[in-house]
Amino acid sequence: MAFFWPPKHLKPMSTASSMSTASVIHLNESNFDQAISESPVPILVDFWASWCGPCRMIAPVLDEIAKEQGENVKIAKVDVDNSPTLSSRFGIRNIPTLLFFKGGEVKDQVVGLTSKADLVSRLKTLK
Repeated sequence: MAFFWPPKHLKPMSTASSMSTASVIHLNESNFDQAISESPVPILVDFWASWCGPCRMIAPVLDEIAKEQGENVKIAKVDVDNSPTLSSRFGIRNIPTLLFFKGGEVKDQVVGLTSKADLVSRLKTLK
């Protein structure tokens, strides 16, 4: 008997290209500092990787926040595999790690999964 993987009834998991929307910005080592320092609003930066299951779980939540909050906050993503210097600079050891920036400085941090309500609450305290 032949086995085929993945089974036809399972849909493939989303990839990095489908994990974000136009309202989520992608940062890397060349544009990170400018984006963070020039932002007039708080920025939530998601340090993630395409192979990370929890990262894929929180991505739709971040997309929702980006859409709902509009111009009040920015949601950004940093792929840790493509930006190891940034990961090292901020001491990223586990992903997802969410850093909350205001005025160019880290004001809060969440490691691992958390609720949408928690993220929105943390963003509101930065306004």
